[in-house]
Amino acid sequence: MSVWFVLQAQSRLENTAAQLADAHADAIVQLLNTGARPADLALLVRDSIYEVKDRNGTSVASCPVLREATLAAYDTEITLRPYQYDRSAQASVGCGPELRGLDDDLVLHVVHADSGDSRYDVFAGVQLDPEGQAAVDSARTVLFAGVPVVALLISVIAWLAVRRSLRPVEAIRAEVAEIGAHDLSRRVPDPRGRDEIARLAGTMNTMLERLDEAVTRQSRFTSDASHELRTPLASLRTQLEVLLAHPDRLDWRHACENALLDVTRLQDLVADLVLLGKLDHAGPDHLEAVPLSEVAEAVAAGRAEVVVGGTPVVRGHRSRLERLVRNLVDNARRHAVSRVVVEVSVVDGWAVLAVEDDGPGIPEADRERVFDRFVRLDDARARDEGGSGLGLAIVADIARAHGGTAVVERGSRFVVRLPELKTS
Repeated sequence: MSVWFVLQAQSRLENTAAQLADAHADAIVQLLNTGARPADLALLVRDSIYEVKDRNGTSVASCPVLREATLAAYDTEITLRPYQYDRSAQASVGCGPELRGLDDDLVLHVVHADSGDSRYDVFAGVQLDPEGQAAVDSARTVLFAGVPVVALLISVIAWLAVRRSLRPVEAIRAEVAEIGAHDLSRRVPDPRGRDEIARLAGTMNTMLERLDEAVTRQSRFTSDASHELRTPLASLRTQLEVLLAHPDRLDWRHACENALLDVTRLQDLVADLVLLGKLDHAGPDHLEAVPLSEVAEAVAAGRAEVVVGGTPVVRGHRSRLERLVRNLVDNARRHAVSRVVVEVSVVDGWAVLAVEDDGPGIPEADRERVFDRFVRLDDARARDEGGSGLGLAIVADIARAHGGTAVVERGSRFVVRLPELKTS
């Protein structure tokens, strides 16, 4: 933009000088066309710088008197040095105000014109506006000398500012580079403020917190799963070893029945682990409209009292919803004294499934962790007989995968809320 401005200013100066030079040249041509001689121009033309040449190219008149110089040029600029013209000569008097008191170079914009009979070539020159040219020269000097310096200074300042502003980013990068898979408790530096870097640090710390929680949960889950698998495997191996060591002293049928129970327990445990793995990594597939009351009645028939207070429809995986109801009913039957009730209703756009038993109930302090994996409560409720400690964890994960929640209310009342599917 600055270059364009300087070029435009220079062009305007040259155009103005060219227009004045054209006017001077036309005036001289008119005098020559009316019969004036070149020698008479010194008396007839005032305040004009010109040179007239004949057809042979010989200078026949000029103002000022030229020395080893010529104005012969075509719409361009020329420079006359002080020694190239005689300012004191009589023929130089009155040529132009530019020559009065001038001791420096004379920069002229020269144009060319022909006389009517083509006997003479007329060259007229006008000095570029000195003040305007000085302003353009100053602007050009600033542009080509000052602007690069200013640009360099701004670049240095910007580089220092960016480097300073990115120091927190480098600190975050260095901290992340040092955080290993077994040291996720560390957090990146949190710069004070509300800018993007502070938000980045907050986001990364939140991510690290989730990773730390996930790794801790996975580690605990792996440890618990190993422990749960080890018990039936050890029992099964012991029975087989004793059976092989004393084949005549043991009842083979009874031993095989006990081994089959352990295998069944292993099979159920592995199936639960596989289902939990699927629920951890993906939502339910093959979604369809499922009447929740039908699922509850089909699963709880003959095993619990079913109370239907509405007919909500949810969008989900039917077999997994059946598994959710079955796990809740099985859990309630293990702890009930005499009665298990399954209720289905609709509350504020939510399909609500509640399973309640008349057992001792769950202490309030344990109502959240009861949905954790491999959790068994030994104080208020009896230890599950044959349970793996994954039933309620599966309930919570299935509910979460369907966009719902699972909670414990009033000790022994388990409530699952799922988004109701609006049907037209």
